[in-house]
Amino acid sequence: MISTRQCSRSSCARPAAATLTYVYADSTVVVGGLSATAEPHSYDLCAHHADRFTAPRGWNVVHIQTEFVEPEPSTDDLEALARAVREAGRPRPAATFVPPAPVASEPRRGHLRVISNDA
Repeated sequence: MISTRQCSRSSCARPAAATLTYVYADSTVVVGGLSATAEPHSYDLCAHHADRFTAPRGWNVVHIQTEFVEPEPSTDDLEALARAVREAGRPRPAATFVPPAPVASEPRRGHLRVISNDA
C-alpha cells in the first residue's frame, strides 16, 4: 500500500497534491506536481494551499504545474486498508516462552547455591 502524504501546512489534513521547493541561491520558489518520494528539503502541499501559496517578498515563484488536483484513493489503497483491518481483528495465538538452550561447549554454572543447615 502506498501511503498518502499529507499537506505540510500545520493543522491541514488534506492529501498532498504538489511539492514546493526553495532554491535559496536564486531566491526562487518552485511549485510543481507531487514528487514521487518525500524529500527532506521540500514541502508537500494540498491543492488548496498550492494554489494560494505566496513567496517571501523579493522571491520569484516558478509554477511548473498550474492545476493541482487532490489524489483520489485508489482501489489498491482501499483493498490494502481492508486487509489491514481484517488482519488486526483476527485473534492472535498466545506466545509461549522457550528458554534458550545452554551452549554445549561451556558447562552451565548458576549463581545460586543450596546451603544446608547441617553444621
